[in-house]
Amino acid sequence: MATTKSENSFIKKIIAIILGFGPGIFAIGYTIGTGSVTSMIVAGSKFNMQLLWVLLLSCVFSGVLMFAYGNYALLTGETALFGFKKHLKFGKALAILVIVGITFGQWNSLMGILGISSNIIFEILAVNFEEISSYKYETVLIIAIIIIVIFYLLMLVGKYTFFEKILVIFVTLMGLSFVLSLCFVQPLTVDVVKGLLPTIPDIPGGKMLVAAFVGTTMASATFLSRPLFVKGKGWTIKNLNQQKKDSITAAILIFVISATIMAVAAGALFYEGKEVTHVLDMANTLEPVAGKWAVTIFFFGALSAGLSSIFPCLLIAPLLIADYQSGTLDTKSRQFRIITAIACLVALIGPAFGANPIEIQILSQVFNVFVLPVVILGIILMLSSKKVMKDYKTSMGVYIGMYAALFFSLVISYNGILALLDYF
Repeated sequence: MATTKSENSFIKKIIAIILGFGPGIFAIGYTIGTGSVTSMIVAGSKFNMQLLWVLLLSCVFSGVLMFAYGNYALLTGETALFGFKKHLKFGKALAILVIVGITFGQWNSLMGILGISSNIIFEILAVNFEEISSYKYETVLIIAIIIIVIFYLLMLVGKYTFFEKILVIFVTLMGLSFVLSLCFVQPLTVDVVKGLLPTIPDIPGGKMLVAAFVGTTMASATFLSRPLFVKGKGWTIKNLNQQKKDSITAAILIFVISATIMAVAAGALFYEGKEVTHVLDMANTLEPVAGKWAVTIFFFGALSAGLSSIFPCLLIAPLLIADYQSGTLDTKSRQFRIITAIACLVALIGPAFGANPIEIQILSQVFNVFVLPVVILGIILMLSSKKVMKDYKTSMGVYIGMYAALFFSLVISYNGILALLDYF
């Protein structure tokens, strides 16, 4: 009897740790969706571990920026865009540009996420009910409509803690699924080490993937939404240390999960000379090595990644607009319901036109990088202002991190422009 009690208390402790995870869970939800999964798999299958250095830098800078934006919120009591509008010279125009740019990128991403998630469910159904294979378009569209309607209805529940708990479940399932997948296939250790040396693949699509990588890992939405989620959690200036730990934990988990996905694709596909162009290719990543069971685990991880991103993507436009208006988000308002309904309709465009969700996903991640320098510059200006920050001084290490992130984002934006010119 005593053993059962101790086992129960151990399980309860683990659940408490997972549920105790702070606003960083939203960072993982924004960052590791099907966009990230797609980018990591395509990169792993095409370039082995060659882009691991891009992922590492992106995660380090993401941690710094999450910390900076979170601290700003706790020290001033303000959210990001509201602060831009209030304190910066051209802050109003800057804030509107950011809202438009991020909403465009995230809604595009939502199309790809819904398309990939619906296709994954279709493939699972097709394995068991072969007769639906000839009705792929109709089935995928119906699944997409059902998913988006369920998520819209869940949005109307509208409580921070509710969103947080659902995200915790999806993110945990996703992480475990990909780690289990890595047990079946691994890349060579020497390739992992080589991947930490900065190089850009000199082949068609190389620049595009580097930009997509940064677009999905250093997501502007993650940093801008952080003050709202920090406030939603009920944190105050007393939670500065907790906020720091939460930022670091989120950045580490994003790197570990993303690198694991890339490693699975490299181990299963790169050495076999196979590439990913369609959703089913992602499932086939593991089948030759580990059979149907591994495919199911991997599909489950990819689906959890997709579903964990739908909430944050639907939330982003009302979050940013509420941030700009007053610094608070009212999930019960008419404005919130209308904007999220529009986002749901936009999400259905990809499945309705039968577009290849993988291409949509990669492209949407590339568009995300163009707002990034503005978002980084904004927080540097705010933290540098004595009028705004009063007696609080940001440490030199954080400034070095932010300026390095700004330089990195400018290089990647230039790279993204070249990639889009090549693509179109």
